Amino acid sequence: MAKLGDKIKTALDESRILILGTQIFLAFQYRAVFENGFEALPRVSQYLELVGLGVLLVAIILIVWPSAYHRMVYEGNDDPRFHEFITRVMDIALLPIVLTLTLDFYILNAKIFGARGGIAVAIATACIGLFFLYALGLMSKHQRNTKDDDRPMEQTPVHEKVEHVLTEARMVLPGTTALLGFQLATMLLEAFERLPASSKYVHVASMWLMGLSVILLMTPAAYHRIVERGEDTERFYKLAGNLMVAAMIPLPIGMCGELFVVVQKVTQSTTVAVVSAVVMLSLFYGFWFGVTSYKKSQLQR
Repeated sequence: MAKLGDKIKTALDESRILILGTQIFLAFQYRAVFENGFEALPRVSQYLELVGLGVLLVAIILIVWPSAYHRMVYEGNDDPRFHEFITRVMDIALLPIVLTLTLDFYILNAKIFGARGGIAVAIATACIGLFFLYALGLMSKHQRNTKDDDRPMEQTPVHEKVEHVLTEARMVLPGTTALLGFQLATMLLEAFERLPASSKYVHVASMWLMGLSVILLMTPAAYHRIVERGEDTERFYKLAGNLMVAAMIPLPIGMCGELFVVVQKVTQSTTVAVVSAVVMLSLFYGFWFGVTSYKKSQLQR
């Protein structure tokens, strides 16, 4: 039977697979609104694109959440409760990914095959996604002994904690760099010039915040080489963990700032854009820090 530390590392690696796939969809969802072909889409398809963006941001909230949860609640130590937590969160996160993919397939295929054809392709996509991501695993699931999950939290060796925190940083970094790349490229698009001044300012502020997150996430690698010469120390582990959590503070603001820009462009309503961004930001901070802090306080009682 695998060690608890190995199981947690595997779960974190699997989370990285999800975030690597999700970042592609995220970049498309943001970028599509600024493409010339978007203006030609039916109004329903344009709003479905916004729904897909919102749903995908929920998936990102869930996928990245374990990184903050592991740092803040268990301080990087291996605990069977954290392994159970990350497993359940990843299972839930698959559903909004499938939903976003289904909406995108409908929008794009409806242009070619019409609404009925788009619906048929979307239904087929949803069925295939749900089968391989959920049904296949459920059908193959066997009863197994889980008594080892009743073990108490382990004091994880420093080198394993360093490995975990670097893996967690790699979970957060891909999506951050993908969105930053979108933000930089968007400023060169013709559609960007037609945005209201307020949206341009929000875009620039969001871009700066994403850049700050990228810098914070890259700092541990530089520090590890320059200061520690590659040695795994408690000092480096604490610094890397604190930097990763710090990077997750400006990250949601940058994402929700871009959500404001996209919603404002599609709906032409500043009020709707502000409400959408604030609600999504509340979800980000509520899950990453609110629920996490509450669980930490309960654990310390």
